[in-house]
Amino acid sequence: MSATVFAIVRSVAALALLALVGGCSSWRDGPGYYWQSMAGHLAVMREARPIDELLAGPALDPELRRKLEQALAIRRFASAQLALPENGSYTGYADLKRPFVVWNVFATPELSLKLKEWCFPVAGCVGYRGYYDAGDAEHFAARLRAEGYEAFVRGVPAYSTLGWFDDPVLNTFVRYPDGELARLVFHELAHQELYLKGDTTFNESFATAVEQAGLERWLAAREAAGADPALRAEWQRFAARREQFLALLARQRAALDAVYASDASDDEKRAAKAGIFAALRNDYEALKRQWGGYAGYDRWFAQPLTNAHLASVATYTAQVPAFRALLAREHGKLPAFYAAARRLAGLPKAEREQALAALAPPTIEPPMAGWRRQAQPLLAGPRQAGQHAPRALTALSPGAAD
Repeated sequence: MSATVFAIVRSVAALALLALVGGCSSWRDGPGYYWQSMAGHLAVMREARPIDELLAGPALDPELRRKLEQALAIRRFASAQLALPENGSYTGYADLKRPFVVWNVFATPELSLKLKEWCFPVAGCVGYRGYYDAGDAEHFAARLRAEGYEAFVRGVPAYSTLGWFDDPVLNTFVRYPDGELARLVFHELAHQELYLKGDTTFNESFATAVEQAGLERWLAAREAAGADPALRAEWQRFAARREQFLALLARQRAALDAVYASDASDDEKRAAKAGIFAALRNDYEALKRQWGGYAGYDRWFAQPLTNAHLASVATYTAQVPAFRALLAREHGKLPAFYAAARRLAGLPKAEREQALAALAPPTIEPPMAGWRRQAQPLLAGPRQAGQHAPRALTALSPGAAD
């Protein structure tokens, strides 16, 4: 994930007008929500300072100085070598003195992985609501649970305003490993290059394809300039763990999909769901042991597991193989790739998805076919403790990628 888009309407006047319409009963769902979005984003922008000015000061923490210098170098590379927008984004720095910039709330029904959607003026319809205050996010999640939904609150380190504002580097991600910092900047700038209102999978898949191509070129450039080769190894370890974790989530999401699509009773589905969530926790603990105790994803398990956990991360990058194939078709030339992607964005949704499906590499078996077979034992009867873990980890060998 996500890295996740949280677009803000640029016109303060328009948002202020929204705050004056609607009754008090709808304040938190309409004008009040837009008001906190406006106020929250403007508070972020107030904290931003030009990085060049900060670097000129003598009192900057040495490690922060190094990371900010690296951020500027990454930003220059993005425009000069990746043809990404050249503007003021990621040339400023803001210390928000909190771990995340926003908290997103995701919600699903009890026996479904379909995310509840909300629609916004710029971003279109998306499967989350974002809040600048963690307490507000938790309060909204509690309201959704009272309405019968399962809700999950996830902290977000960065978002893109799609070029409406000069997005700053934030304390919430500046100390990431250099490779991850570069990946995040490339990803968010890709959203500024192309954003299709209301199609999250298209947007996130496009941005992920850009980040992957950009990161490979950035690493190669660093190595050609004599940088420490350990940088690539560090990134590969980081990326491999992330890919293994995402593969684990995808596997369990597919198992849940099969359960919910079956003819089992609701009680049987609930029992199978509990078994799948137990397997997910067990398999994650096995992964941590495989990683030598690395616990970077513990926060994801801090809340009781819900459908919304899996739904929030599962489908955003489904079209990445198609975009990678499109880039290859354009001989790796990013400007031509952007133009081709923009042409796809102009197609009606059904035609666009058909074109992307035609680009994607063929698969030996429809992905859901295997998952459905593997989910059947969960519907057939009680599951012995630990039964699922070895099977899940077979596909998660060290170094697995993509």
